[in-house]
Amino acid sequence: MLPITPTDFTPWASLGGGILIGLSAVMVMALFGRIAGIVGITAGAATAGDRGWRIAFIGGLIAAPLLWLVATGAMPQQTVSSNLPAMAIAGLMVGAGTALGSGCTSGHGVCGLARLSGRSLAAVITFMIFAAGTVFVLRHVIGGAV
Repeated sequence: MLPITPTDFTPWASLGGGILIGLSAVMVMALFGRIAGIVGITAGAATAGDRGWRIAFIGGLIAAPLLWLVATGAMPQQTVSSNLPAMAIAGLMVGAGTALGSGCTSGHGVCGLARLSGRSLAAVITFMIFAAGTVFVLRHVIGGAV
């Protein structure tokens, strides 16, 4: 039997974050007629003619933890590996995946599924299969976080 690795579950913070992500996706579609996919927004900030809202969106992503700090007195807690080579490899793999999948989890998972896109459903299923496999390998084959 596999050992159980505890994971903190924060239902209220998760619900609040999900509501804010959904609200931002609806606002981007309603105001700009665009999909709120982070990869597309970021890439367009350097090349698209409609840079203003894209830069503001990215600024909001950066400002959000600072607002949390002001509101609560503490930065949001995150667990990020200190293994820089592993993080670089992971970043390259995510970049390659978003290029191959023509989008990221926010574009396909939040916006694409809401639009009932079959292509986005296939992408999200692929994301989830690989995410589950990664967690399994990290926790039960390698024996811990990298």
